[in-house]
Amino acid sequence: MNVARVRFGALVAGLGLLAVAGVVPLGSAASGAPDPAATSAVSAAKPYLVGRGIADVTGEVAEVGMMGYADLGQTGEGLHMRQRARAFVIADRASGDRVVHVTADIGMIFQSVRDEVLAQLDARFGKQYGEANVMLTATHTHAGPGGFSHHNLYNLTTLGHHEKTYRATVDGIVEAVVRAERDLAPASLSLARTELTDASANRSRLAFDRNPATDRAHFPQGTDTSSTTLKVTRDDGEVGAINWFAVHATSMSTDNKLVSPDNKGYAGFHWEHDDEGVDHLEDSDDPDFVASFAQTNAGDMSPNLDLLPGTGPTSDQFENTRILGTRMVDAAQRATPEQTVRGGVDSKIVYVDLADTLVDGQFTPDGRDQRTCSAAFGAAFAAGSTEDGGGGLPIFKEGKDGGNPVVGVIAKALYTASPALKACQSPKEILLPVGALDLVQQKVPVQLVRIGDLYLIGMPAEVTVVSGLRLRRAVADVVGVDLDQVLVQGYANAYAHYVTTPEEYDAGEYEGASTLFGRNELPAFQQTVHGLAAHMVAGTTPPLGAKERDRSGSQIQSLQGKVILDSPQLFKSYGDVLTSPKAAYATGDQVKVDFSGAHPNNDLRTGGTFLAVERKVGSTWQRIADDGDWETKFRWKREGISASRVSVTWDVPSGTPTGTYRIRYFGNARNLLGSIRSINGTSPSFEVR
Repeated sequence: MNVARVRFGALVAGLGLLAVAGVVPLGSAASGAPDPAATSAVSAAKPYLVGRGIADVTGEVAEVGMMGYADLGQTGEGLHMRQRARAFVIADRASGDRVVHVTADIGMIFQSVRDEVLAQLDARFGKQYGEANVMLTATHTHAGPGGFSHHNLYNLTTLGHHEKTYRATVDGIVEAVVRAERDLAPASLSLARTELTDASANRSRLAFDRNPATDRAHFPQGTDTSSTTLKVTRDDGEVGAINWFAVHATSMSTDNKLVSPDNKGYAGFHWEHDDEGVDHLEDSDDPDFVASFAQTNAGDMSPNLDLLPGTGPTSDQFENTRILGTRMVDAAQRATPEQTVRGGVDSKIVYVDLADTLVDGQFTPDGRDQRTCSAAFGAAFAAGSTEDGGGGLPIFKEGKDGGNPVVGVIAKALYTASPALKACQSPKEILLPVGALDLVQQKVPVQLVRIGDLYLIGMPAEVTVVSGLRLRRAVADVVGVDLDQVLVQGYANAYAHYVTTPEEYDAGEYEGASTLFGRNELPAFQQTVHGLAAHMVAGTTPPLGAKERDRSGSQIQSLQGKVILDSPQLFKSYGDVLTSPKAAYATGDQVKVDFSGAHPNNDLRTGGTFLAVERKVGSTWQRIADDGDWETKFRWKREGISASRVSVTWDVPSGTPTGTYRIRYFGNARNLLGSIRSINGTSPSFEVR
């Protein structure tokens, strides 16, 4: 921990920046009038105030359906690594304008989460943060608990709403922003770029190949290999980074039942913990380094290099998660040359009703005005993305000729009854009219954020690489920057499934069938971001637009994962060791200890841990690993009616010092009256030789 770091959040109080840690003041009653030349020099060298924050967003880890694969059988059985939110507050020292960028290790950002985060930030900071300057994004891990949306479609696999997971998600994001605000200090920003060619594969090549040659030429391998990193530097060196690289966080397949941040979350952990020495329990309030691995246009980019779930580069999904995450870190660290970021900070946002948007012919393939329409899934949606673990239903197949014939008959009848629907959605064979059923969000936020000469297009969807290219062009042409100065920030602020090009849409693949608002959905988004860019250039504020109604009061609370009563195994007490470790282990071995425990959903232990690996140093025990570390796994299993078997494993990493070790378990047990008390257990000691 760097004790010399300047904490500006508590020092700015209308008098300007105080003269601490050698920072030249902008003027205060205590310091007298500033030297204009010195002030100008400092501001030029460090033109931004940047704060960083990390917080725990781990939800319920047991008996709760996971978000992403829509697999009813994929319910949590424990925890591999904790989910975290990483926030960066970036303020222009000259104007005072600021933005906040959050990347959370969750499946999606839903409007329910965004609205509550904004409400809490407003309560804490007033109008400093609002709709336009808060960008909330998800890594899109498919290994986190679900149930935190207020739109019913996304709560099907969790059998309703899960308030605990929702609160963990919201509160963790808010806490990350609060910590970033406290961490504000003068900084410079730089951009570095490189190519990462062995960390993604195009899972929808048939659709990609339908795009014009001029678009395909940007992606010779069919993949977006660009890795872009925004680096934060203070007087004491580089203290943070946000990386954008296009790949799904689906290295963990639908067979996995341990909560995991997947490859993107592992990448952040690896850079922070392994390379920079951050202890996420001890240093959560003041980490020396924060590394955020954000998504971009990853809609058709798979981490499964062999295009089968959990495969490539190996057949081990855990190892693939580690390898892909490490490759992303290596690319971000080697990226050169670094380009100094210059210019102000700005942000614009609008809500667009995609159920009925008139798209000007300037943006449509045929040059004629077109309309979007109410959301609907095509038949290929039910086939699932077989490359990334969602096998779907066997009676459905991807491709325009692979649908179920019954669905084809239904779609034909719908199109006959509504020529407008046919004009919008054809050639999609409509399977489920989710818009008409009010199951999904249709009024969605679209955002444009400027950080100096970097522009981020906040898209509430999974954007294919060619769709991303067209969106980037729409902004770059207006603001007058090179194409690589504009990035799509996917999975931002809400969720509206996929965005494909009209050409890709016609292929009838999974991604096209999941492009909800018809063939001209991408043109509608192009029109929207073009307009936002024009407002940014003009310095005007677009009308916010109509948001969807608040659904918080109509949620059906799920009984999944609820705890009525805990009890230890017969003739046992809480914390008793049921399976003891061996006397000694070597590096590379796995230590396993079973405890008589309790249901982990009683207390999520936010900011804490369910386990600890401890090493004896002199007469004391020192924690060397916890449930946020890669080498540990925490598994839960019900025994009988109310007993719980908790299994803790530790893969002894290479380089572990010889010595005496033990494993500890921490939990919380509920009695019949609903009272919850802390419990713990400690294993016999063992040697690492």
